[in-house]
Amino acid sequence: MNTTDARRVLETALICAPQPLSVRDMGVLFDAELAPDTIKTLLAELQQEWTGRGVELVPVASGWRFQSRPEMRPFLDRLHPEKPPRYTRATLETLAIIAYRQPVTRGDMEDIRGVTINSLLLKQLEDRGWIEVIGHRETVGRPSLFATTRQFLDDLGLASLDQLPPLDGSDVQESALGRLDFEALNDSLQAEAADEPAVAAAVDDPHTQAIPFDEPSPAAAPQDSHDNGAAPEENPA
Repeated sequence: MNTTDARRVLETALICAPQPLSVRDMGVLFDAELAPDTIKTLLAELQQEWTGRGVELVPVASGWRFQSRPEMRPFLDRLHPEKPPRYTRATLETLAIIAYRQPVTRGDMEDIRGVTINSLLLKQLEDRGWIEVIGHRETVGRPSLFATTRQFLDDLGLASLDQLPPLDGSDVQESALGRLDFEALNDSLQAEAADEPAVAAAVDDPHTQAIPFDEPSPAAAPQDSHDNGAAPEENPA
């Protein structure tokens, strides 16, 4: 198979795939006749071919995928005016702590935030596929150790944790939660992943829709032990 035909096969598979494809997955397309380095070269060529179009080919943690470019969001939002899921500041703070300090226990998170963290908040992040338990700390009670997942990176549009927005300081101080760059992180967060094949994603990719940042109420209590991660509904009055 010549390179032109191979690129066409890769392009078709990536557009039609419901999830990112790894280089190993793409090797199956050619019955292992193409080496991984050759496939990577073809992917780079495909990236170049799609330069300047409304969609782009990008590498993420789970593999490669086509997605709409950020500048297309205002137009694509008109097709789906419904609001994406909203997450409270408590949820995003907890997620950011896990992302930057992983692996961490619930106790670590509570020490950093200075408030009790509701188990429902962590369950919401687990159900969303953004965090998971990767082990237990060898101490009294053997508390669970939480870390982010590949899905978290995929939804951010990142290939690795190294690409997370940088912190203002050289490290995360437990007494200075405000140094975490929540605004930059939130700008990168994505909406719910689509269940449809990526053919639709090439036209309207929800991976590129940012989750609105939910600012805390000035009158909020100094702890959120009853916060389940969902944004409070507005008072109709």
